[in-house]
Amino acid sequence: MAAETKMVKDVVPNYSDNEEEENFSDDGDWGDWEAADKDDDDVLESDFVCLFCESRFASCDSLFEHCRLSHGFDFHGARKALKLDFYASFKLINYIRSQVAANKCWSWGALQKCQLEAKDVNFPWDEEKYLKPFWQEDSLLYSFVDDEEEEDEEEALDREDLIEDLQKLGDLSIVDDEAIGESSMTNNGKCKDVNRISNCDDVKQIVNGKDKEPRVCDGRLVGRNIRKVNENYFGSYSSFGIHREMISDKVNAFKILVRTEAYRDALLKNPSLLSGSVVMDVGCGTGILSLFAAKAGASRVVAVEASEKMAKVATKIAKDNKVFNDKEHSGVLEVANSMVEELEKSIKIQPHSVDVLVSEWMGYCLLYESMLTSVLYARDRWLKPGGAILPDTATMLVAGFGKGATSLPFWEDVYGFDMSSIGKEILEDTARIPIVDVIEERDLVTQPALLQSFDLATMIPDEVDFTATATLEPTEAETEARLCHGVVLWFDTGFTDRFCKENPTVLSTSPYTPPTHWAQTVLTFQEPISLAPATVLSGDDRRGAVGTKECPASSIQLRVSVARASEHRSIDVSLETTGVSSKGQKRRWPVQIFNL
Repeated sequence: MAAETKMVKDVVPNYSDNEEEENFSDDGDWGDWEAADKDDDDVLESDFVCLFCESRFASCDSLFEHCRLSHGFDFHGARKALKLDFYASFKLINYIRSQVAANKCWSWGALQKCQLEAKDVNFPWDEEKYLKPFWQEDSLLYSFVDDEEEEDEEEALDREDLIEDLQKLGDLSIVDDEAIGESSMTNNGKCKDVNRISNCDDVKQIVNGKDKEPRVCDGRLVGRNIRKVNENYFGSYSSFGIHREMISDKVNAFKILVRTEAYRDALLKNPSLLSGSVVMDVGCGTGILSLFAAKAGASRVVAVEASEKMAKVATKIAKDNKVFNDKEHSGVLEVANSMVEELEKSIKIQPHSVDVLVSEWMGYCLLYESMLTSVLYARDRWLKPGGAILPDTATMLVAGFGKGATSLPFWEDVYGFDMSSIGKEILEDTARIPIVDVIEERDLVTQPALLQSFDLATMIPDEVDFTATATLEPTEAETEARLCHGVVLWFDTGFTDRFCKENPTVLSTSPYTPPTHWAQTVLTFQEPISLAPATVLSGDDRRGAVGTKECPASSIQLRVSVARASEHRSIDVSLETTGVSSKGQKRRWPVQIFNL
């Protein structure tokens, strides 16, 4: 279940637990900030790691210049010549890192077979999987765009010449052992001997005249990081306050059920689905959904909970309600203290023996915490062919929000004083981080638009990472231009009549329904976009940049990518925004990247 690490609208410093203990003592001592700043500077001094060796650099410029001079690869030239947009460039970086780390042959000569004059060329890095960062803490992925904006305009390389250069790169044999280093790993789990790009598997390489066996990346560092995140994640659910808030979400006036009551109705009001069924509850928490399943007549309920404390709590609650099953109790509910991926170590259960798989897996922005992949694992491992998964659909939606959804109105009148300068500074900060907050319907300045749909019964895990487009139109009631300060994301999950034949229902977290603990996820634009209906702008001969007061946009085109981040259980969201005038003129803003 989703952790309650709620962000606030007014941005505060983002300290880890240890940092907070060190910098804020009980007596209000703020600690030695100068020392902390110095430490941060030391970390950032060489934050960018070469694509082909372990060399580190203080900026993208110096890194790419090193790649050009030392490895014969001109990144900026490749982008221009191959006409790679932000996403394709992002994929290219991950593709190179994956091929280099895997010691694979990846000669670029195959590209020569492409028709270079063709408009559509499929490159090997075009696959969506390369939207996912290949290894942890790759600062290059989040900085190469900013670096490019400062770059002087140069004549683009000829595509044919570039392919020839890339082929030479593919045939390159590294002879500088100093550039490689002696250890087999860097601190981020990446092989140091990454320059051996000309060698196929099981082929030795001559380095300074000596045979050198290819070495394999050791995943222990990555594994330790994942375990640490899992411990923190599951540990966060040992707080009773979290579960009280999650259970307490109520039904709205229009009978579109939210939170627990949606699950309750899906489980209790569909007798043909639950009666006599084997049910698995992934991430059971207090066991509330498992209790519903037992009450609905399930013959066996397997409640899976990775938090040791909450597994004990769920067990006690099941015993108190006389539904627990063990040698001393004759109920139907079993509690397994385990991650679902390791379930067979805890209980006896046959593959594909579950009739109904239920889970409240959703996080902020739907996919934060990446618990969906665990649910899909359980589906593929334990659910019978044709078995039911609840919920069985999920959709992400988006709309634009106005000034009322920001902190600007508050700072414009603080006890009669104008402090709007503070509000503007806060708004600039929020353009760099996502905010989880409740947005009211009255503060939306566009109509909602569908961003992405998931069919949980058929989707594959890699579909958790996606790129989608949407067009935002002004609300029909608008009669004048208004500023759109950013977009708000939310989700709906459906218990459809595919499985819930007697009583299908919907769980919605939209601004149009009463708020749940998920609230909505807010992404703030770098600058507000003036927006007005085309009918208001018709006949006007407006001049100026699209999206300004002089020339409001009539619609906003979005391109959004959501991908699991290098940090386990986090997600990265990239936002590409284009304003379109009533006459078809377009203005595109720089790509923004948010980490949640």
